[in-house]
Amino acid sequence: VQLQASGGGLVQAGGSLRLSCAASGRTFSSYAMGWFRQSPGKEREFVAATSWSGGTTYYADSVKGRFTISRDNAKNTVYLQMNSLKPEDTAVYYCTADYVLLRSDEYHYWGQGTQVTVSS
Repeated sequence: VQLQASGGGLVQAGGSLRLSCAASGRTFSSYAMGWFRQSPGKEREFVAATSWSGGTTYYADSVKGRFTISRDNAKNTVYLQMNSLKPEDTAVYYCTADYVLLRSDEYHYWGQGTQVTVSS
């Protein structure tokens, strides 16, 4: 599967952004999907993940209550709605896919990343 993330940009603290990740292939609904992020000088970190049906979701503690992951299997797309953004959310955000729902960075498929910058 190929993944194309979009929706990043520059936003002020307290603002919102919605990231999208479009997947190619006819088996999108078979995959668990995740979002990770990496900022300069830091390790890549887990943000959120959803099962193939969207019925199970996981969030990092740092984004819980502010970010929401969702998916539309008819559109082969997973979303990350980010509200109440903070400067520490600044990072390149990557979408991921695998047959297994994971909170580690062992996902098999990775998109190219989209930059999110939150100004204070």
